[in-house]
Amino acid sequence: MGGGRVAACLNDHRNELSPACRDAVSGGETTAGRAVAEPTAARRDIAYGPDAAQRLDVYTPAGAAKAPVIVMMHGGAWALGSKTSHSIVDAKVAHWLPRGYVFVSVETRLLPAANPVEQARDLAAAVAYVQKHAAEWGGDGARVVLMGHSAGAHLAALLAADPSLGAKSGLRAVLGTVALDSAAYDVTQIMNARHLGLYDRAFGSDPAFWRTASPSQQVRGKPAPALLVCSSRRRDSCDQAEGFAATLKRAGGRATVLPQNLSHMDINAQLGKDGAYTAAVDKFLASLGLP
Repeated sequence: MGGGRVAACLNDHRNELSPACRDAVSGGETTAGRAVAEPTAARRDIAYGPDAAQRLDVYTPAGAAKAPVIVMMHGGAWALGSKTSHSIVDAKVAHWLPRGYVFVSVETRLLPAANPVEQARDLAAAVAYVQKHAAEWGGDGARVVLMGHSAGAHLAALLAADPSLGAKSGLRAVLGTVALDSAAYDVTQIMNARHLGLYDRAFGSDPAFWRTASPSQQVRGKPAPALLVCSSRRRDSCDQAEGFAATLKRAGGRATVLPQNLSHMDINAQLGKDGAYTAAVDKFLASLGLP
């Protein structure tokens, strides 16, 4: 979501850019025509809703049976991004499929067709679909973890905070949430200070909508455990993560902030690669009773 004024300006004119430039502007969230390496098995463009944008891809390891499931939501300032992005898929599939996980990558409607709260409802519908159909892919619908990067982390956090967003879709509780470098847990705080234009496009000028779109202001009941990864190079990201973690804890939940000395883009792209960062996320998953 963050990339400075230059990125915000380029994003304003993204339709005039080449595919490669659009890829750079969105922090690696689009594929620019490149193919993602095939895992053991992949099912593409499964419809979880009637809109053409409501699609998901499923990656399964060989011989999967009652496997835990990671559902991943890409970023891109609520306006860009792709479920097939290398930074979204490659390292995560390479790491978690051999450990026996099913990995699902989701697309939702984006701006201007759907605002962030509507996008969160799309994500809820996708997760509910996964819970209902996981057994068809060798997965376990009762063992689902929600993950997202950037704007996708905001959507995941909003869904984790307010289960009512998924009520119409039949969403059941997930085991936990892994949010990768969102800086938008408290949208009201953002909008009342100096901020990038991308936030105006996403959240408009209505303070009531800012509250509705703020995970920190929408916590209902006891939330599932959450791991909030933040780039220590982005003070706003870690400050927002600490504030949201405190809110989740006050509601009786378990929340851990994991600062990483990585760029916003690398917080996403490096996850799944060998190292302490991936090991810390694995430790969180193990705390949920997962392999």
